[in-house]
Amino acid sequence: MPDLRPPSRHAGILLFVAVCLVAANLRMTITAVGPLLDEIAADRGVSPAALGLLGSLPLITWGLVSPLAHGLSARLGMTRAVSWALVALAAGTAWRSLPGTEANLWLGTALIGVGLGFANALLPAVIKRDFPARVPLLMGVYTALLGGTGAIGAGLAAPLADLPLSGDRLGWQASLLLMGAPIPIALAAWIIANGMGRRTTAVVPVTPGTIAAPPGSAGRRIWRDPLAWQVSLYMGSQSAVFYSLAAWLAPYEIANGRTPVAAGLVLMTFQIIGIAGSLALPLVARGPRRKRWLPGLLPTLTLIAMLGIALWPSAIIAWLVIGGLAGGGSLTMALTLMAMRARTAEHATALSGMAQSLGYLIAAVGPFAFGALLGASGGWIAPFALIWGAAVAQIALGVSVGRPRFVLDR
Repeated sequence: MPDLRPPSRHAGILLFVAVCLVAANLRMTITAVGPLLDEIAADRGVSPAALGLLGSLPLITWGLVSPLAHGLSARLGMTRAVSWALVALAAGTAWRSLPGTEANLWLGTALIGVGLGFANALLPAVIKRDFPARVPLLMGVYTALLGGTGAIGAGLAAPLADLPLSGDRLGWQASLLLMGAPIPIALAAWIIANGMGRRTTAVVPVTPGTIAAPPGSAGRRIWRDPLAWQVSLYMGSQSAVFYSLAAWLAPYEIANGRTPVAAGLVLMTFQIIGIAGSLALPLVARGPRRKRWLPGLLPTLTLIAMLGIALWPSAIIAWLVIGGLAGGGSLTMALTLMAMRARTAEHATALSGMAQSLGYLIAAVGPFAFGALLGASGGWIAPFALIWGAAVAQIALGVSVGRPRFVLDR
């Protein structure tokens, strides 16, 4: 049964709100873990270092399940697939907070990763399907919501755990459970919005002079498409830069003499400026010439900022502004390419699954490789060189993926 979309303006607005509510639930359940690691470790009797793997487990799970999103969407329909992803996310959030053995923590986190992996891969295709004329704008809003709600989750986790409850405190399990409280609201809005005024989605026309690939096997054929590999590696190099910096910027600032609180504020500032970069990209990316060069220009600015952070740390404010704006815009660009370089929602789903699979697997390696180089060299230049190399690779890939082409064209 084909996916359907609402035809009226009112229903379209409701669907936009539903997409935003879904996006708002795709980061809080994982960003809230970091501030509670010490408490979780003390409660479970394991070291914080061992629990540090909890931060990488969702990324690894995303990489493993993202390629399956296309098949799930083809079998259930895109709308139902997103609904079941939200159900898995809610179930995993509840499971993780159950009292009992440490297994609940790990298995619940893994199920959260499954739900997030499918939702991450499907949302760009949903935007391509239902808002084909507003892809850059919607991707900017979507990315900003990811960053904004992720920051909210990280900021609220510890204060919620400290709330008084019957002479005691709420605790980490209740705090993490509350991170999933908005999920049922998003699921209800999603189901209602997609049930209003249904009609079949219009077929995207094929540009004259090209031959569209036949439908039905995009999930397999996408892995043989050169442009799909370029978009995927663009996503991977961008993710490696971001997650490496997210993991190591605060320790680097502490090593340079800042207090842990001040170092945390530096990281928070970087993420907040990234939200502005995500929202600004659709305004900047107007016109074919800008869309052509922005994929390469954004990582160039990122490289300048990363060089500055390592070689001229006293000007950290300038580097945070440049790097945050470029980094937020770069993530939005990577996600937008998954829709812009596909002719149909089916192709967008396949490309998104492949790109996010490779992207998050590379992202999971980045922080570990940074730490390994830091330990082996005893200094910060060698690990920062890893970030510089990833940015250079993203520049080269950006120059190529900026050309107006489409995956699975013959």
